[in-house]
Amino acid sequence: MNQALLTRLFKSITGEKDAPLMKIAYSIIEDEKRKGHTKLAVKLNSILEDNLLKKPVTPSLKVAKEKDYRIPVDRRYKLPLATHVEHNLLRHEMVLSPEVESKILRIEKEYLARERLAHHGLKPRKKILFYGSSGCGKSMGAERIAWRLGLPYYKVRFDSIISSYLGESASNLQSLFESIEDYPCVLLLDEFDIIGKKRSASSNDVGEIHRIVNILLGLLEEYDGEGIIIATTNLEGSLDNALFRRFDDFIELPKPNENEIFELLKICFSALKIESDINLIEYSKKMLGMSYAIVVKIANDAAKKAVINLNDEISSEDINSALKENLAINR
Repeated sequence: MNQALLTRLFKSITGEKDAPLMKIAYSIIEDEKRKGHTKLAVKLNSILEDNLLKKPVTPSLKVAKEKDYRIPVDRRYKLPLATHVEHNLLRHEMVLSPEVESKILRIEKEYLARERLAHHGLKPRKKILFYGSSGCGKSMGAERIAWRLGLPYYKVRFDSIISSYLGESASNLQSLFESIEDYPCVLLLDEFDIIGKKRSASSNDVGEIHRIVNILLGLLEEYDGEGIIIATTNLEGSLDNALFRRFDDFIELPKPNENEIFELLKICFSALKIESDINLIEYSKKMLGMSYAIVVKIANDAAKKAVINLNDEISSEDINSALKENLAINR
């Protein structure tokens, strides 16, 4: 996001310092500092501080607590249909392209402004589809949204949802959607293609797949609850075409480019020293085409090797060894 656009955006932000939108704004300032944009960070901070002093206070977001919500269970075995992840365990530090970052930030801002939008007959994006290669941050993106908005985070358990008994899978889905109708949270449907695949995809179970997808179409169409539903898939081509129209937004999370790999390596190596002659830009070029997850794994493997060998610095040998080991996984 360019400086002029950021400045205009920050001038429109008002509220208490601990309000969710303000916290997002301050986190953006920290990001700019890490990028070395010190003057811009100082300017944005000054705008926020000025707004705190002169502008009217807006009410902060009221977040539902876990105790207010009981996870539904399947009827036969009483297994929970979703798993709760504690707020302090949510991953939220991400390196994203400016385009993806702006789209995710838009989801967060619209949710915080949902009452103002409602006054104008508008609704925030609350049904999101993340798609892209494995290891590129789709699930992490959902966690980041929950963390920044202060919302409880739940991950659907498809092993509990899907039943071999006729009609029970659809019933489980319906129970889960009904349970979050009045509950502000982020609900993740990871690997969504498990239940959203094309209805002609299998000749063996097409009857049950038809039932599940038809129920899912209806649930997504009708959902207008308090929370955000986020589905992810590596196989967007396998999804039933009708499902795409039920989402408010679908966002591709691509593999990182050289600059994003470079920023990711800097973050991964920030806790340890690296040898002065190591050129992270060159390593970024070598890792081009890899997913975020593989880049992080290479960096972590190199760091662990240095620590285990009682070295004070990460050497080029450590990185080269980790790169070679992981190269076969990604190619």
